[in-house]
Amino acid sequence: MEVLMGFFLLLLAPLAFLAAGSAQAGLHTEVVEYRQGETTLEGYLAYEDSTQIRRPGIIVIHDWMGPNPYVHRRAEQLASLGYIAFAIDMYGQGVRPKDSKEAAALAGIYRADRQLMRARANAGLEVLIRHRLTDGLRIAAIGYCFGGGTALELARAGAEVAGVVSFHGNLDTPNPADAKNIKGKVLVLHGADDPFVPPQQVSAFQEEMRQAKVDWQMVIYGGAVHAFTNPGAGEDPTKGVAYNERADRRSWEAMKLFFSEIFREKSP
Repeated sequence: MEVLMGFFLLLLAPLAFLAAGSAQAGLHTEVVEYRQGETTLEGYLAYEDSTQIRRPGIIVIHDWMGPNPYVHRRAEQLASLGYIAFAIDMYGQGVRPKDSKEAAALAGIYRADRQLMRARANAGLEVLIRHRLTDGLRIAAIGYCFGGGTALELARAGAEVAGVVSFHGNLDTPNPADAKNIKGKVLVLHGADDPFVPPQQVSAFQEEMRQAKVDWQMVIYGGAVHAFTNPGAGEDPTKGVAYNERADRRSWEAMKLFFSEIFREKSP
């Protein structure tokens, strides 16, 4: 799905991303080791430590290239908005694909085994919920590409989350009837010209949501292809993956509005 992303990610400027995050006053970041079954995982936690008040928590699920500076930067951005964010690890400590071929093989393991995908995502969710600064009643999940599909699968598993957000994620599932288990709201942010998530998949997802009577929204961005939020995706939409500044900015604002709604409803 994320063909060529391995090459494009080499164009990222990870040091610039990390420097920008560390420059924010009061931003605390740390690497957190945790486990799912026999597998050791390594997540990235970010929050503002200028206050000790409990706050909504958000897990951030990486694309098929695994945990990297891009997803860490997203966690830091969420922290700057007042959330506690945990960029989870779906693959395992030290398991990081070096190119798109390895990424496809790794992502394929979880796409073929949705129960494993759900368990791995839920392990990260539990770490966030247990943190002393997390308001356990106000939790959400977001994901990018492979991570967007994972966030939706987590919701289908019946996770106790107020909402999930998929950025240019895959929408298919082998178990559409599981949508009846969704307890929160769903926001899908999709590129109109994404060749890896074709119209048939979009239509099937919409029907899945209707049948399950889920409170869902889909925003479709004209001219956007796959990976439209990632500056490392290049600038050539004819390749099927490309950064789109307007869609990136608009989708982030849509996410913020979505969070303000779902967390306000869960406030005491």
